[in-house]
Amino acid sequence: MSLVVIGSVAYDGIETPHGKRERILGGACTYISLSASYFTKPSIVAVVGDDFEADDRDFLSSHGVDLQGLEQVPGKTFYWAGVYSADMNDRTTLQTDLNVFADFQPKLPASYGDHPYLFLGNIQPTLQRDVLRQMSNLRFAGGDTMNYWISQFREDLLETIKDWDFLLINDSEARMLAQEQNLRRAASKILDMGPRTLVIKRGEYGAMLFNRGTLFMVPGYLLEDVFDPTGAGDCFAGGFVGYLCERGFDLKHDYDIHELHRAVIYGSVMGSFCCEEFGVDRFRTLTRKEIDQRFDEFRRFTAF
Repeated sequence: MSLVVIGSVAYDGIETPHGKRERILGGACTYISLSASYFTKPSIVAVVGDDFEADDRDFLSSHGVDLQGLEQVPGKTFYWAGVYSADMNDRTTLQTDLNVFADFQPKLPASYGDHPYLFLGNIQPTLQRDVLRQMSNLRFAGGDTMNYWISQFREDLLETIKDWDFLLINDSEARMLAQEQNLRRAASKILDMGPRTLVIKRGEYGAMLFNRGTLFMVPGYLLEDVFDPTGAGDCFAGGFVGYLCERGFDLKHDYDIHELHRAVIYGSVMGSFCCEEFGVDRFRTLTRKEIDQRFDEFRRFTAF
């Protein structure tokens, strides 16, 4: 089963208590597609500048990522730089240069139009809606958003997510979107907005999945060392939707709710691996065997 991922491919400058990297491959689309590639074949839609390195293109290709939709245009690739606090629970953005991403208009290759799975990364809500309309054979479609779109483009966002099968956001975004501090009440309000499944990511504290009539909670995976949490939430998303692609999941027909629960755990697994090295470096050595072993650890840790 094939997955289309829309979002940013970027370069990041990252500083954590474990060190500093000046310019490494990043971007939501990058993290989501690399994470999902262990379960399915991702096809990305993104834009980069003429400074995008051939080695980075080759790295994505080596994971089976279809790059037909990766547009390269004159200019510089999106760049972000930030520094993390000593406990890495907070980060300060030092620089954000949208560069060619500022004019990003998603262009789907013809071969992407009938793919059954779609993840709409964090871009302008009307662009997310335009992409969704271009897909003709969807089984499971949704994505994420952020506080900027929630506060500044609320009506556009509400019009967009009403047709989604799933929405992935963090706890502060859920409270902002629902205008409700209690997460359980916030989740109920968000489900009333249209998404049939809601996942609230809570960083090191795990994640919660809400579906009509059911609530599932999973803890975060305890790592001995967190080198870099950049992209962990996007890797969660890639593991979540990638696993469901692998299983041929279809929310519109009869389905096993436990498949959604397992998808949340795989999401947590992929987010935890992301934190073990800087940027996307853990994906240079990670194997499916390691992923399934950590999934089994989650099963043992939470059994009672």
